[in-house]
This record gives sequence, structure tokens and C-alpha cells, in this order.
Amino acid sequence: MKITRDVSASQLIQALSHLEYTVTRQRGSHIRVTTMQDGEHHEVIPNHNTIKIGTLHNILNSIA
Repeated sequence: MKITRDVSASQLIQALSHLEYTVTRQRGSHIRVTTMQDGEHHEVIPNHNTIKIGTLHNILNSIA
């Protein structure tokens, strides 16, 4: 499956909110989101206008 190349941090956080991820905290340009489904899981998202494709791929692999 192809990954879109123009996803911003706010779009990704909005998409993750449908999977019950909530913003836990932010430090500088990194936003931490957390879910409590199947145990506690944290993921850190860089707050950039466009997230690099490799970073996005790693985030999506970690969530899946």
C-alpha cells in the first residue's frame, strides 16, 4: 500500500484520534500521543508541516 507523502502532524493526530489516541504532552516540536487499548501505548510524533515518509512509515508500523 502506498503512503501519502503530504501528511502533517495535525492530520496524523486527527486520524489517530479515531483509534482512541489522545495527546498526552508536548515538548518542543515533539507531541506524544497515548492509547489505553490493549494496554498502554505511547507514540511520539514530530510537529512538522510535512512528516518525512520514513518517519511516517515507522509510526504506522509501530501502531499496527
